[in-house]
Amino acid sequence: MSATAQPPLPEPGTTAAPKRRRFRHMPVALACLAFALGMVGAAYAIVPFYAMFCSLTGFGGATRVGTAAPDKVLDRTIQVRFDSNIAPGLPWEFKPEQADVNVRVGETKMVYYLARNLSSAETYGNATYNVTPAPAGAYFVKMQCFCFSEQTMQGNEKVDMPVVFFIDPAIADDPEFNNVKTITLSYTFFPAPKPAAPVARAAEPASESSKKAL
Repeated sequence: MSATAQPPLPEPGTTAAPKRRRFRHMPVALACLAFALGMVGAAYAIVPFYAMFCSLTGFGGATRVGTAAPDKVLDRTIQVRFDSNIAPGLPWEFKPEQADVNVRVGETKMVYYLARNLSSAETYGNATYNVTPAPAGAYFVKMQCFCFSEQTMQGNEKVDMPVVFFIDPAIADDPEFNNVKTITLSYTFFPAPKPAAPVARAAEPASESSKKAL
């Protein structure tokens, strides 16, 4: 009677099937990689959707968009302050031309933000915005703004970015704002991916006075 051959036993301290175990974890690794890449894409995509959501709902102090100026200007004056921010990953310099302006309620006002691309490459950005106090967004109306569309800047380019706005005279009928004397308008630019089709150039070339300011 012959003995049946037995498969060799693994050496002490070794694993019987290391390759099989590695392959078993491969789907998990691929799923984690896909999730990470998806989060990067979502970070770019969420900016325009967030801006649209805020402009429609007034969430977070979002402002209104208007096409016509009010038919009356009140004697009441409100100081509007300007704030600017750049998110990590966008090589721009971005700041208001002036720190604040005094505006009569119902008066249409144009101000400028100054921007400069600090890199030699063409770059793209989307701006989100809000006002404080947040409820004032219901009465802060913008007629023109660089935040309405994605902006493209050539390498080392400097531009003036205009904002045309007014404060709705209806604010005078809201008791909540009887003692409001200051409103702050704030922008944050986020990096955007290269568009598939041409987008708006970043406002207009910087004036000589603006170039000196940057």
